[in-house]
Amino acid sequence: MYYCATKHAVDSLTKAMRIDLLKHNIKVTGIHPGAVETEFSLVRFDGNKQAADNVYKGFTPLTGKDIAEVIYYATTLPEHVNINDMVIMPTAQANTAHFNKQL
Repeated sequence: MYYCATKHAVDSLTKAMRIDLLKHNIKVTGIHPGAVETEFSLVRFDGNKQAADNVYKGFTPLTGKDIAEVIYYATTLPEHVNINDMVIMPTAQANTAHFNKQL
């Protein structure tokens, strides 16, 4: 419940910042990644490494480097170009519940 609430709050804050900072020509981009292999799964499963590893079994998840490259791209666009929102997922992921896992 809290995870979903904070994701919604970040999205709302991003949209509000985009409006508030418009007169200053400050770009605001929301980066919304899908399955990224991080320590989050380990925390989510209370330190159970096997359960955490199983989340990514059967497909290639995104990496921190993938997200960093997207951020770099968004921040190096010409001054007059802004990407408002980016949803980035591994090829094997359609949404939060649908994966094409090859087990």
